[in-house]
This record gives sequence, C-alpha cells and structure tokens, in this order.
Amino acid sequence: MSVNSVFALIILFSEDTIIINKQPEVETNHRIRDREIRLIGENGEQLGIMSAEKANKIADEKNLDLVKISPQATPPVCKLMDFSKYKFDKNKKEKEAKKNQKQNETKKIWLSMTIDDHDLETKARAARKFLVGGSKVEVSIRMKGRQQAHAKLGIEVMQKFHKLVEDVCNIDKSPLTEGRNILMVLSAKK
Repeated sequence: MSVNSVFALIILFSEDTIIINKQPEVETNHRIRDREIRLIGENGEQLGIMSAEKANKIADEKNLDLVKISPQATPPVCKLMDFSKYKFDKNKKEKEAKKNQKQNETKKIWLSMTIDDHDLETKARAARKFLVGGSKVEVSIRMKGRQQAHAKLGIEVMQKFHKLVEDVCNIDKSPLTEGRNILMVLSAKK
C-alpha cells in the first residue's frame, strides 16, 4: 500500500466523521484553555472562580471530568461530572424521545368506478385499520377513457366508501375531480 492511498483513506474517513458528527464538540478536561472559569460541583454547588488548571486538578482528585457547559458566559461556566455517563444518558433520552415520536403518515387507497360492493368493503376495512392507527388516508379513483364523462359516478363511489368508515373518520378534503383523478382525504376522529 502506497503512502498516497493511505492518505486518501484518512481523508475519506475524516470527511465521514465530519458528516456524522454535526454537533459542536464540547470542551472537556485539558482542552479548556481559558484563564479563569466559574466552577460548579457535581451536585450543583458553586465552587467559585478559579483557573482552568486548578479546576482540572480538582476534577482529577474526584475522578470526574471538567466540562464547559456555558462557553459564552464571562467567565465561562464549567461543571464537574462523569462525562461518559452524561453522554450515555443523553443518547438514551434522545432515542427514547425518537421512539415515542409518532410519524404522521398518509396511506393511499385506490378504488375504481366499477368496484364491487364486497371489494369496497375490503378496502374500507383496510382504511379503518389505517385510521385507527392514526394515519391519514388518501382515497383515489383514476378515470379511464369514457369514465371521465361520468365523474359523478366516481364521486358516488367515494361517498359510498365514506359511509362505510364515517364512524372513525372526518373528511379533510371532500371528493373532487382533479384531471383524470377523483381524490378524497380522510383523517381519524379525535
């Protein structure tokens, strides 16, 4: 392996880490270069204003990390804490919040103007399941050929479909003809 190829791998790797790690880096321990800092203990008590060097010694004695929590303040505020535990807890809370977040999806159901009653009921059961799950449902009919001249029949099919699921939904957008399509949007009742 030549020197150039190793250098290229390092550059690619460093570009990937820049893309992944978008958060500004927190200054910790000996990376804090300020002349004076305001130190807060691990339990939140004020330890006073001192040099970063002295604060690092205190952190080493207590086997904790010195973390700059407010760099804009004058003097900057630093806290004694177990930084790896803090990062772990923060990531855990972010994952939990992400897991509990509900994505509002729009599900699509396609009907036809000549759909049979049983098929319409089957599509209505699927829409009911989506609506109860909290998703919106977009119901569409694509008109082909001569069907475009009889759009009223398609709107009647849409109204028939709505009657099958009206106990669990509201109409966000009533059935309208848009070009070759008839669209209706339903959302769950609250």
